[in-house]
Amino acid sequence: AADAVTAYVGALGPRAGAVVAAGTGLIATGTDLTRWRRADGWGHLLGDCGGGAWIGRAGLEAALRAHDGREGGSAALLARAQERFGPAAGIPGQLYPRTDRPAVLASFAPDVGACAPGDPVADGILRAAAAHMADSAAAVCPRGGEPLIAVTGGLLKLGDPLVVPLEEELAKRLPQARRTAAEGDPLDGSVRIARDLAADALTLPGDEGMLWVRTAGDG
Repeated sequence: AADAVTAYVGALGPRAGAVVAAGTGLIATGTDLTRWRRADGWGHLLGDCGGGAWIGRAGLEAALRAHDGREGGSAALLARAQERFGPAAGIPGQLYPRTDRPAVLASFAPDVGACAPGDPVADGILRAAAAHMADSAAAVCPRGGEPLIAVTGGLLKLGDPLVVPLEEELAKRLPQARRTAAEGDPLDGSVRIARDLAADALTLPGDEGMLWVRTAGDG
């Protein structure tokens, strides 16, 4: 099973709905129990909008705008960036050669969260992230019935500066969905899938790219 599916099953089990997995990156997965849908998860260069790397990159951009004296800058984020990475002029040189660039960008997301209550630029970044997360959830959430929706992942540790606008955006974009806490994590999802397969009780839809079953004859 794809990682997004194990995260889904860990959060909601075999029930219709949508799960947003938000960490360094971001991906949304949904099913109406007849097929799977996914949105984003395209990596930090082309997507993962609203994820930790996206927030960190936006925060560092605002810091460098403040350094330059351009509109949209944040003195608070500039101070945080220089505490974490050193002089502003050297920040790009620290980031671009790194093979773990998404994780380094995401490491600045907590600084954005810490600044948000008193800084309108940081607050705006988190509100934009919340809107992106809700967009992805809306793209995969089943249209009929009363689907469930859960958000999981380490990004939720940013707390109210992200969670409050996210709840507002989800309520606005998905009024038919019922918000619920994730029951477990991707490991729990893997165990659930394996157990259901062993009991011939798997009710989730198969998919070549999302959820597939290999048999002894598959090689």
